[in-house]
Amino acid sequence: MSELNDLLDPGLENNDNLNYDGRTEPVPNATAVLVLGICSIVGCVALGIAGLVCGIIALVLFKKSKAVYLTNPVKYESSFKNAKAGQICAIIGTSISGLYFIWWIIYFVIIGTLLSNLPVT
Repeated sequence: MSELNDLLDPGLENNDNLNYDGRTEPVPNATAVLVLGICSIVGCVALGIAGLVCGIIALVLFKKSKAVYLTNPVKYESSFKNAKAGQICAIIGTSISGLYFIWWIIYFVIIGTLLSNLPVT
């Protein structure tokens, strides 16, 4: 009987998909991950803080979405691409925002050091 199942559906590899009815469902938070990932890139110009916040939230939501996706990849396949794109945007946005935030910290430390060494008249 298993040979017949292989002939009818060669993609059927495990018993988890035996009860699968063919309908796809969106991965939870896939759209939110994509939107927050894009916002993390856009938000890097606000001293890097907004980009860091959006990027970190997007990465945490992606981790949860990936765990749901891995329970039944066939069922959630269509919307997982949005979550994956959001993860890439979040990584880029978080990296740029982190560098920008570090640059501003160094800038304020240098300015503060220079201003504290000025002679008082």
